[in-house]
Amino acid sequence: MLVPLLAGLRIGREGPGRPRCRPDRIHGDKAYSSRTNQACLRRRNIKATLAEPADQQANRRRRGWAGGRPPAFDTAQYRQRSAVERCVSKWKQFRAVASRFDKRDYTFNGTLTVAAIVIWLRDTVQEPSETT
Repeated sequence: MLVPLLAGLRIGREGPGRPRCRPDRIHGDKAYSSRTNQACLRRRNIKATLAEPADQQANRRRRGWAGGRPPAFDTAQYRQRSAVERCVSKWKQFRAVASRFDKRDYTFNGTLTVAAIVIWLRDTVQEPSETT
């Protein structure tokens, strides 16, 4: 369920003021598309990009007009989610990140930064030099 996940969310501000507790949009996979989660997000005015499983689509269609209309789904936003998933999977190839050896937050953030730099250095494509 999303409620415990959203309870610990804090987005710091640049200036003074308390941190934000509500994101603008949530991207999730099919596991988070339950009616309870959708209702929770609607109550908090959070836009959701959640894929709907085939069984939920079939149940809604079977109920006809009583099943309600399908939830809004933005395909372009959902494609951006896969880029984030690929980045996290690259981070998890590093043993210290995957098992979270570092218990303090600032140390773990440093480990993530070093892993991101190593990934960036490995993934940069070097074009062959042209000789004339």
